[in-house]
Amino acid sequence: MPASLRTILYTGLLFLLFSAIFIPLSAQSPQDKPRTLTGIVTSEDGAPVSGATVRLEGSGQSAWTRDDGKFTFTGVTPGTYKLTVSLLGYASFAESVTVKVNKSLHLTIHLKSASEKLQEVVIRTDRNKFTAPESDDVAKMPLRNLENPQSYTTVTRALFAEQSAHTVDAAMENVAGASRLWAATDRAGFGNGTAYALRGFELNANLRNGIAGNISTTIDNANIEKIEVLKGPSATLFGSTVTSYGGLINRVTKKPFDSLGGELSYTNGSYGYNRLSADFNTPLDSAKTVLFRVNAAYNSANTWQDQGYHKDFFLAPSLSYKASDRLKFSLDAEFYKSQGTTPQIFFFGATVPEIGVSSADKLNIDYKRSFISNDLSMRSTNANFYWQMDYKLSNAWSSRSNVSVSNTSSYGPMPYFYLMPGNKQMQRNVWTIDGKDNTLDIQQNFIGQFSIGRMKNRLVAGLDFYHYNANVVYHEFMGTAGGSTAADLFDIVNTSGYVPGYYNFNKAKVDSAYANSPADPYAYISIYKEYVSSAYFSDVLNVTSRLLLNVALRLDHYDNKGNYDATSGTTSGGYHQTALSPKFGLVYQVVKNRISLFGNYQNGFTNENGTDFEGHSFKPEQANQWEGGIKLDAFGGRLSGTVSYYDIQVKDVIRTDPDHANFSIQNGTQQSRGVEANLVANPFPGFNIIAGYAHNEGKYTRADPDVDGRRPGSSGPADMANFWVSYRIATGAVNGLGAGVGSNYAGKNVIESSVSQGVFTCPAYTTFKATLFYDRPRYRLSVNVDNLTDQQYWTGWTTVNPQPLRSIYASATFRF
Repeated sequence: MPASLRTILYTGLLFLLFSAIFIPLSAQSPQDKPRTLTGIVTSEDGAPVSGATVRLEGSGQSAWTRDDGKFTFTGVTPGTYKLTVSLLGYASFAESVTVKVNKSLHLTIHLKSASEKLQEVVIRTDRNKFTAPESDDVAKMPLRNLENPQSYTTVTRALFAEQSAHTVDAAMENVAGASRLWAATDRAGFGNGTAYALRGFELNANLRNGIAGNISTTIDNANIEKIEVLKGPSATLFGSTVTSYGGLINRVTKKPFDSLGGELSYTNGSYGYNRLSADFNTPLDSAKTVLFRVNAAYNSANTWQDQGYHKDFFLAPSLSYKASDRLKFSLDAEFYKSQGTTPQIFFFGATVPEIGVSSADKLNIDYKRSFISNDLSMRSTNANFYWQMDYKLSNAWSSRSNVSVSNTSSYGPMPYFYLMPGNKQMQRNVWTIDGKDNTLDIQQNFIGQFSIGRMKNRLVAGLDFYHYNANVVYHEFMGTAGGSTAADLFDIVNTSGYVPGYYNFNKAKVDSAYANSPADPYAYISIYKEYVSSAYFSDVLNVTSRLLLNVALRLDHYDNKGNYDATSGTTSGGYHQTALSPKFGLVYQVVKNRISLFGNYQNGFTNENGTDFEGHSFKPEQANQWEGGIKLDAFGGRLSGTVSYYDIQVKDVIRTDPDHANFSIQNGTQQSRGVEANLVANPFPGFNIIAGYAHNEGKYTRADPDVDGRRPGSSGPADMANFWVSYRIATGAVNGLGAGVGSNYAGKNVIESSVSQGVFTCPAYTTFKATLFYDRPRYRLSVNVDNLTDQQYWTGWTTVNPQPLRSIYASATFRF
């Protein structure tokens, strides 16, 4: 039996065994026999209210009121819970309810107008703060994880705080199967921030609250409530321009609330790290219809090497306005301003046999040298704006209108390094980047529910218009000759030991070299516009109380206006395509609201330009995923997780035509399959466990002979694992004192594999991190250590990228 299949079976069996042992135990005591809780929700005049969300916190259950205003919870373990009811246009309702032994419970709830204040009853629950049982964005409608046929992982703000994870990069270490390929380069046009690998494909964090929100620099967590990572092709609901065949990353931001509050935090650490952040919230009027919140952060840090730094400022104001019981507006903005050196990246300037080594740890490179000057730095800005309008059409239907505008600009030199034959020297070269891009995304969604007989439908139907405009110029220093030749460089230096001319790679000498170059700098100019118009729908149908069917479809029209040539004043290469993207999913709850079996078919696509030898235009490349697995959410959310197996087949890949030189043919294929498992547990108060494992097998199955049958360089490590365990004392004199420790494992990463270039890998590595903290209601003190063992390790995407050494941080947070 193949090792990957054994892994799938063993992981799934252990997961099921754990569930089978503990879930029945919770039902064996007569005093814990599950009961039924029913109720009806009405307005002040006694009319039934449909479409309200009812949550029984502490049980992991939620429901929607039907047309008659009624709701039902089954399988409720006797105990005390917090029951909440919410619906746009009404004041939120919350009260404590007790389900007794051998007695069902029926409630009558009257919702008051939102203009009237309702006292909230807060009851403490044991729900795990590191989980989020439902999402508004993953399915573009409120849907619980156990009802969703797609795999996704949520990283919460509580986990950010415990790990002192100040960036999306740090938070992503808790996502099973996610691997960082490149750190953010801050460049406009092709930057898109940090590049990750997921399920064998590259992706970026391009979404914010379910709509486009590109950021070219490292993304700060100051205004993020949680991060949702959807697994697999997701173009049906989100389109192809902001997603990947591996999935997507969605940032869910903090929202204003109706009282004064906030926090101020300062962190100091290794390599000159300083961070100051603030979160301030307040109502702006006595009726609390206008709410304001602002998050801000300033970061300044050097690197573990002799040169290299980064400074950035982030500001995120947010304003909400409740115009009436039916209508609500929100306006958000994100402003980034950063300056710093580009993270060190080594490209291949020779074949692997010519270099003489096939693994990053064998490279003769001084790990602590940057080989640059700090004045070779990039300046980057992001100014992003978001507008949202929620309107309650009826008790069952609502409208959500979204507008997103993202603007990025960058200017400055970006150093590149090339590995040379013999493994003793490197080429140094530099690109100068001057450009900007902007994105406009307008989205309209209608969300509601209706019944066909006894079958409940939850439907989202939407229209999406996306526009991207790039105007970026890259100038490459050419030395004494043009093109990709040995003279296409700034200089050649030793990679270790004595390095004559080490300090020559600075801005003054680079500027002088550009000015005196006998060859004009090579300019790569990217000026183009693209437009995407889409319509989509997704219906979640309750065939029975346990069986759910999800059907979705997207119609997508892509229009690329072509590349603009400023010299001639003409545009060429434009094209347009239309694509259909279907999605199907099935969920069966083996144990109601606790264990779900799920399966899905999901689609993604990439628009392609050009024609084949016979003049036929290329069509969109397609990726189709089949996935099946099991989800668990038990003991009031104290134990949750997912185990799944997926198979992604990519077709219509453009490759070299073997029968016609200088032409391409669209019959290439690629596959990516694997298993993923993640677990979040809170066995007893204060003790938390997060664990994940992922195995991926990817290869080109019909491609050019140079790479056919080989693993793509963007696939990331084949095996990955993450683990975090923490304990916080919940009672007594030292209440709030806690500690945590975790690790990340990445297997061997094949970053170059071809007949012509050879095979090069980044070796497997394991890093550890730890924290010690004292967390009280008004303040929090913590010390964190990253890369505890001072491990030297590398990542890459057809490149070799050294990663940071051990760093220690101390933080103090004050709340009000």
